[in-house]
Amino acid sequence: MGRRVRKQESKKLILSGDINLLSLQTTAHVVDPINPGAVDQIVHLGDYWNERGIRENKMAVIETNERIKSLFQYAYNYLAAAGKLYDSVASMYAGAVEQAEIYKLTAAIVGNELAHKELCLNPGTVKKYFASAITPMGMTNYIKSLIQGYKKVYIISSPVGLCAGSLLNIFSESAVYRGFDVELYYCPMKPGSKIEHLLVPEIGTAFISVNKYHDLEPWEIATDEEEKNNPEIVHIDMNDMLDRRKLEKLESLIQRSSNSMDKLLEDGIGCLKLAKQEHDYLESFYIPNMDFKKIDELRHEIIAKISEPEV
Repeated sequence: MGRRVRKQESKKLILSGDINLLSLQTTAHVVDPINPGAVDQIVHLGDYWNERGIRENKMAVIETNERIKSLFQYAYNYLAAAGKLYDSVASMYAGAVEQAEIYKLTAAIVGNELAHKELCLNPGTVKKYFASAITPMGMTNYIKSLIQGYKKVYIISSPVGLCAGSLLNIFSESAVYRGFDVELYYCPMKPGSKIEHLLVPEIGTAFISVNKYHDLEPWEIATDEEEKNNPEIVHIDMNDMLDRRKLEKLESLIQRSSNSMDKLLEDGIGCLKLAKQEHDYLESFYIPNMDFKKIDELRHEIIAKISEPEV
């Protein structure tokens, strides 16, 4: 059977806050229902396939899945190696950062943005998200859509490895202690530790980190051609927080490490791209053996059920 590539990317998750609905495709992220029947409903598409037709390609399906598994492991290895280099570069920059300058700047920003609000007994909540991802299509981000409607945007520019973690952490805590909810967006390379962006919806203030992997120009933030509702933009250059003398002997090493990191990321993305191609090939065994007419009927039933008043 020939290889078939689907033009349209599939959607893994659909969230509608207006009607309290979450639709989650559990391939390949297995999620057990928490309240089955009462809240969670399971849609089993296996009821709508031709099992005999799929079994005719049993070995091809198994072999393709094995190739996909291996390619993902190769990708993870490349990305893990890139992460190690990132740690090295970050350590080099950390030794040259003027912490006093960062704290001085942070104190001024906290004063400007939060001085009108006293500390309160009921702190706000912190929600953790991702605004970017490493995908078969490359480095992908949705930063621009995050800040639509915000009144003030701080754009923090820096080379890769020099982050504004201190500033973002301090501002986040200051906002939470004043009762504001905060949204933190983490780096996909360092999902457990590196904050890239910070949003405080209630006061319409956002902090966006930009570098060569996720850049954003001030003109891209414009929301109104007449410039009546465009946000105020404040630019922070983290290079201004560095003692360049401490970096003189490390600059060539930082450059070589950054170049190697770029190559490892490129190779990792290449593996993801190959895995995506294999996944598309895998789908070619299933698509001809699915009863899409019955699936359409099921879709209409689900839509009708969603439209019913909740009991």
